[in-house]
Amino acid sequence: MQNNILNQKKEKGLELAPIINKYLSLWRWFFLGTFISMIIAIMYLRYTTPQYKASATILVKDEKKGGMLSELSAFSELGLGGVKSNIDNEIEILKSRSLIENTVKRLNLNVSLLMIGRINNGEIYKTPPIKVNFYNKTVRFYNSVTSFSFTELDSNTFKIDNTLNKNNVFCYGDLIKTKVGDLIIKKSKGYVLKESEKKLSIFISPINKVVNSFRSRLEVMPLSKTSSIVDVSMVDADFFKAEDFLNNLIQIYNENAIWDKNFISEKTSDFIVNRLNLITQELDGVENDVESFKTANKLTDIDSEAKIYLEGSNQYNNKGIDIDVQLNVVSSMLDFLKKSTNSDLLPTNIINNQENATGLINNYNQLILNRNRILKTATLENPSVIKIDQEISSLKATILNSLRRLQSTLTIQKRDSDNQFGIINAKIGKIPVQEHKFRVIARQQKVKEELYLYLLQKREESAISLSATEANARVIDPAKSLEIPVLPNRKSVYLIALLLGLIIPFSIINLIELLDTKVKTRFDITDKFNIPFLGDVPKALTPNLIIDTASRTSTAEALRIVRTNIDYMLTQVPDDKAKCIFVTSTIPGEGKTFLSVNLAAVFAHSGKKVLLIGMDIRKPKLDEYFGLSDTKGLTDYLSTKNVDITDYIKPIKEFESFEVLLGGVIPPNPTEMLMSKKLDELFAQLKGEYDYIIVDTAPVSLVSDTLIIAKHADTFVYVIRANYLDKNLLSVPDTLHTENKLPNMAFILNDTQISKGYGYGGYGYGGYGYGAYGYGVTVEKKPWYKKIFKK
Repeated sequence: MQNNILNQKKEKGLELAPIINKYLSLWRWFFLGTFISMIIAIMYLRYTTPQYKASATILVKDEKKGGMLSELSAFSELGLGGVKSNIDNEIEILKSRSLIENTVKRLNLNVSLLMIGRINNGEIYKTPPIKVNFYNKTVRFYNSVTSFSFTELDSNTFKIDNTLNKNNVFCYGDLIKTKVGDLIIKKSKGYVLKESEKKLSIFISPINKVVNSFRSRLEVMPLSKTSSIVDVSMVDADFFKAEDFLNNLIQIYNENAIWDKNFISEKTSDFIVNRLNLITQELDGVENDVESFKTANKLTDIDSEAKIYLEGSNQYNNKGIDIDVQLNVVSSMLDFLKKSTNSDLLPTNIINNQENATGLINNYNQLILNRNRILKTATLENPSVIKIDQEISSLKATILNSLRRLQSTLTIQKRDSDNQFGIINAKIGKIPVQEHKFRVIARQQKVKEELYLYLLQKREESAISLSATEANARVIDPAKSLEIPVLPNRKSVYLIALLLGLIIPFSIINLIELLDTKVKTRFDITDKFNIPFLGDVPKALTPNLIIDTASRTSTAEALRIVRTNIDYMLTQVPDDKAKCIFVTSTIPGEGKTFLSVNLAAVFAHSGKKVLLIGMDIRKPKLDEYFGLSDTKGLTDYLSTKNVDITDYIKPIKEFESFEVLLGGVIPPNPTEMLMSKKLDELFAQLKGEYDYIIVDTAPVSLVSDTLIIAKHADTFVYVIRANYLDKNLLSVPDTLHTENKLPNMAFILNDTQISKGYGYGGYGYGGYGYGAYGYGVTVEKKPWYKKIFKK
């Protein structure tokens, strides 16, 4: 029969049902956690400023991907079109700090007008009741945090603090001296301040902080890898501010790009004008020489007289002129290049029919422009600047070498042309000296004229480029905000709150269980030990009272189940002898005395003759339950000779066959007393007079008293108190059972929670509700909050 209550150790997999039931029994705490987290989420959404996303779409000119059609395409044969763009570079420029800072300064975004709220201050941007303007700004305007408290006194006057004036009351339009500059406040036209707007705050933030804020929120992304369309977006609490910022950012970006392109055209134009002035002076001098020569020699048309001799020399003469023009241009370019610095641009489209030199000059100008652009936000020690300087120096040397090679080639060609020209001139040696001199002068005149016309053409081309400079980006869609805020995301906030409301209680419960090493349930015992388990005894409402026959409490019913299970443990005991049940525990305070008394009582209720003996003689407690005036007991009997044990056994009035033998006076030598033969004789005598003998013994972890008298026990009821005994101390009963020092041992789990169930099979009487079945038990009515949050 004992096998019916024996809990064998088994290798089990993970059982989900007990885990789920455990958390379901704690649903109140999950509900409370979810409720609190939802309240916090609602408060967060209530007082968090919503963020709106504004975006604009632009088409950036990109030579690699086609970009937009240039307005100067009609002048492409003139070498116009400006510097080529790359979309990756332009994206970085749009996100550059200098561009964002210029936008912030243009819109005065570091100045905020705030409406004072109870919890948050709200910014007024689109339709402010007053207009705030600063003039003669100091360094502190851009570098420090400054605030002014504005209070309207009446429709014409207001009060403002933190000024340099003695009187803080001013009229609208007055000039106010402050530490950050001169301040003028004007009321918006036709606007009457509401009561909530009569107290405002003017807040000035450091420009770096504002720039960093906008830069962190600005996103510039190409829409695809194959197009040059770029999406520019940002998130802000005021969608009007976000739209204004994006529109002005794109506008300033285009203005800067136009300025860069005009810079190249202006430099080229200045070079051409300077050369034109010089050539004009030289041409005037040559023409004066021609006029003087003809006047002095009284000549009219020398060519007609020497036509027959000069036809052969025309070809080399024209060739010599062309070579002189090109040598002059190359020489000018060499002089300018030698004097130029790393920030000077070279004139383009000056050298004709030399694609290699023209390409090198264009690349050189591109490097100069990139260097100047980087120097806006960096120093000369910047690695990028140093690298570009190296490239400029290398390219400059290449251009010099190319021009020198070209000059050398032209010089050789001119030498050959002059030689051929000299041969022909020898054939016309009979031409008068005047004609020869005149040809020299006329050739110089023609060279200067052609160079003059050439520079005039280039000046016009440069003027066209300067007047028709195109923007670098075309706005496809101006900045527009979404009407629905992107932050905070209400669904995400509620979902996170719900998850936190479940996770936090779950974590706390598991943390408490992890840190709590106390025995909680019967499974803490049965899953570890191959020792019989008699049952759970719920917490008694009156722990010092003895259970009577009519009691239908959960504790009484649990003890009746334990009584039945104990009978199964004692089937090997003969019927003509008393069944000795010893009750012990690991440490004091686990309720062994309470269980000893009430086990004796439930056995007595069944009509059996029961004797309860208090053998915890070092700390006897049985007298606390019975209120007997005579506390003499076992120790008095063992220490006295020639006395009868019946003189110390006392009947319990409320029971017909329930008697008790108290522990008696605490002896000085308890161990020796328990080892006496008189005790052995006493047990031999009592076993023939009673049906059951219940013995309350001492805790086994403190003294050896229980082990000394264990030989008299038919079974040991080992009491473990829930939420009291540390799991590490379970090794004590395990060792005693393994070494067979406590015969026929079985466990009882005492002081369990009623709501968690108890009893054989673990179903628990707390779930059956005896009061509902009319057994006469009065159910205490508890307030609703105690019912919800009871353990």
